[in-house]
This record gives sequence, structure tokens and C-alpha cells, in this order.
Amino acid sequence: MTDHVLPILATLALWWGSTGAIFYVDSLPQKTFRYTMVGATALVVLALWGLVATGGQQTANSAYAAFSYGLILWGWQIVSFYTGFVTGPQRKPCPPGLRGLARFIEGVRTSLYHELFALVGAVILLALTHNQPNQLGFWTYATLWWMHESAKLNVFFGVPNLGEEMIPEHLRYLATYMTRRPMNMFFPFSVTISTVVTTWLAWNAMAATTAFDAVGYTMLGTLMALAVAEHWFLVAPLNANALWGPMSRRGQDDLSGMIEGEMVALEAFAAKAAQAREESWSAPLPAFCEARNLAQVLELVAAGAFGEVEAVRGAMRTRAHWIAFEISGSRARMTPFAPGRPQEPRIVAIGRRMDRQRLLAAIEGCAA
Repeated sequence: MTDHVLPILATLALWWGSTGAIFYVDSLPQKTFRYTMVGATALVVLALWGLVATGGQQTANSAYAAFSYGLILWGWQIVSFYTGFVTGPQRKPCPPGLRGLARFIEGVRTSLYHELFALVGAVILLALTHNQPNQLGFWTYATLWWMHESAKLNVFFGVPNLGEEMIPEHLRYLATYMTRRPMNMFFPFSVTISTVVTTWLAWNAMAATTAFDAVGYTMLGTLMALAVAEHWFLVAPLNANALWGPMSRRGQDDLSGMIEGEMVALEAFAAKAAQAREESWSAPLPAFCEARNLAQVLELVAAGAFGEVEAVRGAMRTRAHWIAFEISGSRARMTPFAPGRPQEPRIVAIGRRMDRQRLLAAIEGCAA
């Protein structure tokens, strides 16, 4: 049993650390993204060299190395997506009323280039490790790919915990393709498949006769177990993203003043509009809102669908947490927060010739 403890701990540390690092770099200002991609690409070159160098080795150290290389290669795919360099041809919110296959196709188009790059990466890894005794790097990449695709499909079909608060500013439109519901028909299949594979990998790890097999199967089994846990976090009444909260700077600078002042800031916001002799509008929000629906409305407001709306601030409550939101110019932003005292969900808008009736109807349509 002790032969498996170190691989388990190493997998947990690498998984948590790499995920946190990705959350951190994609929450930095966009001007830093080019440097992030340069650094990530340099790591990929080193990882590919390392995979070739360790392809013929079957030792415990080569297993750790190959696993790390596979993690780096998949990390590049995620970083390139969340920094916006490799996404898809669709970069707008889901059109209102789009349902069924049409909505699925539009959802695929939001990350089509990313999916193709992921496939190309898998082909490259398979070619580099073909007929080599050490293919752990490829299987690490494949496992992470499965985790990612399965989670994306579940979020699209509908789960209680969408994790939309972790989406970067420039990809906020992705929240409009997510669905919040208690369960979807794909979830049981995805969890069952991951559980069966996890069990098979654990069995092989316990039956391993070499250090390479013991480390390799244990690390892959731990990674698949994390996939199962991540799936259950989608439906459990827990906020798993809090594990990486301290690493993310997303929303801390943009909305920190509003969150610190909470709803008092909304009153000051409306008073400022009155002093400037601008038209202001305020309305209560439904007791519980669907974050995906509100994100869609905010994008429409920012695009001018409800008149000359110059700025919007507000706070809403979802089934999982409170979310502060803001529109400044053409940018819509959302971030979770914890109110210090009882609050009323509310929205305040400033502008000219606003279509208040249509805006109010759109807001009321955000009810969960």
C-alpha cells in the first residue's frame, strides 16, 4: 500500500497546483496573455522532448516524468482556450429562444478550434509514443481530455453547479450556453463510465508487479477518481471552485468596491445619476435568478438592445450564491460575493431613452 501513497499525493498536488496556476494566469489582465502563451508553449516544447526521451524507459521516475509531461500538454490546451487564443468562431451569447440541436451546434462553435487543437494534440502524442513501452504521457492527456469533455457536456445539458463565476471576462458569453437544472440524462452515464474506469485502474495498480506499472496505474486511477469527484461536485451543494479561490484574481479589482459596499453602493450609484441629470432606473430582481439568463440579458443591454444604457450595477441571488454584476460601456462583468447582511436582489441602470418595460420583462425572465 505504501508504494501507492506517493503517486496519489503527487497526482493530487500536480492536479491542484496546475489547475490553480491556470485560474491565476487567466484572471490576470489580458495584456499579459501573450506572455502566458509564450511561456506555456516553451513548456510544451520541453514536455514533447521529455516524452520522446522517456518513451523507452519503464521506471518509477519515468512514470512521474511522463505523467507531468502529459499534464503540461493538456494544460496548454486549457490555457490557450481560457486566454481566448484558441476558442471558436462563435463568440457571442446564445441567441434568445434557441433550443435543441441548434443550441448544441452553436455551443460547439464556441470552442470548435479548441476541440480540433485538442484532437491534434492527442494525435501528436500518440505518434510520439507509438510502440513505446512508456505511453503514460498520452494516457494522462487522454484522461484529462475525457474529464474536460464530460464536464462540458454535463454543464451544457444541465447541472445545479455551473461554476460560471470562474469564467474569464472575455469568455463571459459562455455562461449563456450553460443550463442549471437538478440533473440531466447524460450525467449518470458519464459518472458510471468514469467510476468503472477508476475501479479498473485501481485493480491494476494493486496487481502491478513493477514500480513503473504501480506508479502509472495509481496516478491514472487517482486522476480518474478526481474526474468522478468533479462530476459529483456539479450536483452536490458544495462550491468546489473555492479550492482555488485564493489563486484567482478574477473580479477582485473590477467589482471590489461594489462588493465591499454591497447594496449601499447601488443607492449611491442612483444618486450620482440624479446629480448628473441622467435618467436612472431601479427595480427588484426575482428572489432567485438563473445566472445564465442574466448573463444573456446583460450582454443584450451592453449591445444597446434596450436603449442608450450607459451603466448598470446590481446584485442577484442564485440557488448557489450571490453574484454582483456591472455594465460599464460595452463590458458586462459578474463575480460572486458573500453579503454581510440581509440584502434585496436589485438592479440599477443609468442612461437615456431606456426601454424600461422591455428591460423589466427581460429581468423578470431571469427567474430560476
